Amino acid sequence: MWFDGWPQIMRIILVGAAAYAALVVCLRVSGKRTLAQLNVFDFIVTVALGSTLATIFLSTDVSWAEGFTAFALLAGLQMLVAWISTRWPRVRGIFTSQPALLLADGEIRYEALHRNRLTESELRQAVRMQGTGDLSQVQAVVLETNGKLSVITAGKYGSGSALEDIRGIETLGGDDRREPPAPRR
Repeated sequence: MWFDGWPQIMRIILVGAAAYAALVVCLRVSGKRTLAQLNVFDFIVTVALGSTLATIFLSTDVSWAEGFTAFALLAGLQMLVAWISTRWPRVRGIFTSQPALLLADGEIRYEALHRNRLTESELRQAVRMQGTGDLSQVQAVVLETNGKLSVITAGKYGSGSALEDIRGIETLGGDDRREPPAPRR
């Protein structure tokens, strides 16, 4: 159908504007964490918020009050997870992943690449994008919890204190740095 009538259009305009305003209020109340660079849990909440907004806009079966309740619930759950994660670090692993060391002292850690489903080419691209052309000048490449690659050159490494929460950083000579498997022919 191309047009069902003006009442439906007016409902979308009125309820949609109110739902949009409610979403903005919920996001402001829930804090910056909800809008931060996304980890898996944040992504799920974002998709759920978008789906809820679309449902409120288009479904006549869902009232604005029900939609606002859904927004408030999602924002509240996000705040609860953030609160729990900051209070109990051991529980944090349920909601977020750990950063992964992919390169240390200029040497690629192939096991970590494979475990995180990344290629050597993607790692090299991240290094190049930071303006570095020599892996031996790179002290560390870290796959962050939001999926971004952090490249730390030897000149910017300093004490390395920013890497303290990364497993394997203290054992740079570990067996995680094996040679890549021979290419298949």
